[in-house]
Amino acid sequence: MTDAATLYIDGKWTGAADGATFDVLDPSTDVAFGAASAGGAADARAALDAANAAFPAWSRTTAYERSEILVRAHRLLGERAEELAQLMTREQGKPIRMARAEVKYAGDFLLWFAEEAKRVYGMTIPSARADQRFTVLRQPVGVVAAITPWNYPISMITRKVAPAIAAGCTTVLKPAEQTPLCAVAVFEILHEAGLPAGVANLVTAEDPAPVSDVWLNSHEVRKLTFTGSTEVGMMLASRAAASMKRVSMELGGHAPFLIFDDADIEHAAKGAALVRFLNTGQACICPNRIYVQRPHVEAFTEAFTARAAKLKVGAGTTDGVTIGPLIDGAAMAKMQRQVDDAVAKGARVTTGGTAVRPDGLTGQNFFAPTVLADVTPDMLIYREETFGPIAAIVGFDDEADAIAMANDTRYGLASYVYTNDLKRSIRVTEALRFGMIGLNDINPTSAAAPFGGVGESGTGREGGSTGIDEYLDIKLIGTAL
Repeated sequence: MTDAATLYIDGKWTGAADGATFDVLDPSTDVAFGAASAGGAADARAALDAANAAFPAWSRTTAYERSEILVRAHRLLGERAEELAQLMTREQGKPIRMARAEVKYAGDFLLWFAEEAKRVYGMTIPSARADQRFTVLRQPVGVVAAITPWNYPISMITRKVAPAIAAGCTTVLKPAEQTPLCAVAVFEILHEAGLPAGVANLVTAEDPAPVSDVWLNSHEVRKLTFTGSTEVGMMLASRAAASMKRVSMELGGHAPFLIFDDADIEHAAKGAALVRFLNTGQACICPNRIYVQRPHVEAFTEAFTARAAKLKVGAGTTDGVTIGPLIDGAAMAKMQRQVDDAVAKGARVTTGGTAVRPDGLTGQNFFAPTVLADVTPDMLIYREETFGPIAAIVGFDDEADAIAMANDTRYGLASYVYTNDLKRSIRVTEALRFGMIGLNDINPTSAAAPFGGVGESGTGREGGSTGIDEYLDIKLIGTAL
């Protein structure tokens, strides 16, 4: 790959058809450190043509052949783990320790689906007729279009591309415009692992619309997989329906974190702080609403605030930093808007509440870890996904109150429950309308577990034994003897 030749089409690195490029910025300095090809409609079409041409041969390869390529990719990713983590921190701003964890997580998907490729089983079904046999096959859906986000710029690629490869599909992928170089690094690994030309194709773009338009309007694309905001996801899904594409959508979240009066308050404060400020709060599973049972609200707020106030803000490459830059100025403006709205309506800021400027850094995308107490349902932060380092604390009276408040959202991705009462844990987890629940656990995710939500948090599941199903069609064969 040459500088700014960041399109990977039909097994070759190339620039955009019109030669356009765009700068890649370090969000901690707002200074460009690289460039990427600004792919457009012609490039999207070329990538789709390559994927479509490669599909017949690739779909006929054995599961073992596909598995071997994913295993090699896993090995290469492991060998370059530190290089990838450093790139991610520079391009996305993620603190280096978290970037290293994400690279490991990305590798897990390659290895997991290398094994799942061998477990795409069919079945036979007894017939009521003696002279008939039913056979069921599971076959690749065809060409898959994938659109991935900036907040997890490597693992979200492997979570989509690995099962597509394992299933025998071919893919075209557009990464977020903020993090194209992480995607390039992943595709370099796939190339070196021996993936045949055309099986996976990459189009980096500054303007996503021309690229996605080509893929959405094409009948050759049989599946769309997207991770991003609910608003964009709903638009993409509605357009995909025009050609009856299969879709899987991992969209926004507004996770509740329920802390009952029998829980250990210090332990709950530690867990809530770790997951609330994960990736600087820029993760769809971060809890937006922290519900604490009275009369423990003040004790929890004090313990939680003490932890938040100790978090170090700065460039992700700096030792000890746990709060890096937000991705851009729009994200910063949203943080301040939510804080100002909450304060105007009666909330208390117990720490933070403003933008900060770490020493020696020119970037303006740093927001102090913030805790808002006395949050009420009429505040923006109670309804909007925050996607930043702000925690909202709300009191509740009893179990029924907590369940009703937690479910009072159009989102349904992740949720959390802290309780030491076994009966309560069963009642509450069964009553919460969310796709994932952490019961005394802040990390209910793994390559081996299904990830996804309900409601406006999306449809379909990624990871786990069901993750490959999203890329397979079911075919029934009835044979008369």
